[in-house]
Amino acid sequence: MLDPLADEYVQADHDDPALLFTAAYNNFAGPVFGYLRARGVDDPEAVTQDVFLALYPKLETLHGGLQGAKALLFSIAHARMVDHYRKRERTPGSTPYDSDLDSRRTPSAEDQAMGRASGLAVTELLDDLADDYREVLALRVVADLSVEETAATMGKSQGAVKQLQRRALSALKKRAQRTNGTS
Repeated sequence: MLDPLADEYVQADHDDPALLFTAAYNNFAGPVFGYLRARGVDDPEAVTQDVFLALYPKLETLHGGLQGAKALLFSIAHARMVDHYRKRERTPGSTPYDSDLDSRRTPSAEDQAMGRASGLAVTELLDDLADDYREVLALRVVADLSVEETAATMGKSQGAVKQLQRRALSALKKRAQRTNGTS
């Protein structure tokens, strides 16, 4: 059933592409969408819009009024559906990553950074440091804050932050050397 605007198009100026486009959209957007959805197109709404965008520049040379627009719309929709399946055939399938099935045995950089360091976890090395040392290392090294930003965060002077960082790294180095037996 044609809408009143379609009847208006049939009775009015047949050379107005905007009126024909509006009538075609109002009458055939639903059926084009249904056709594309029934044919298994992944995003039928987007393809429906593409079909109508492809129709618009052809309206000035279109013959047959609303019925001609219908025939052209479904020709375009069919071509878009064929393009969809051709593209799908050429696109390699994707498989989600499953770490349990990964046969590689090299640990990631994250695992190395947070994993074991010379038999003692990095977090365990940090746990033995004083609170201010842990805080300054977390802010300067992990959070990558500047000396100025770290000083503001900790409520200390820049000189105090530099001194805390030097002492924290020294304590961490001594702890690692004792663990490795190299001191």
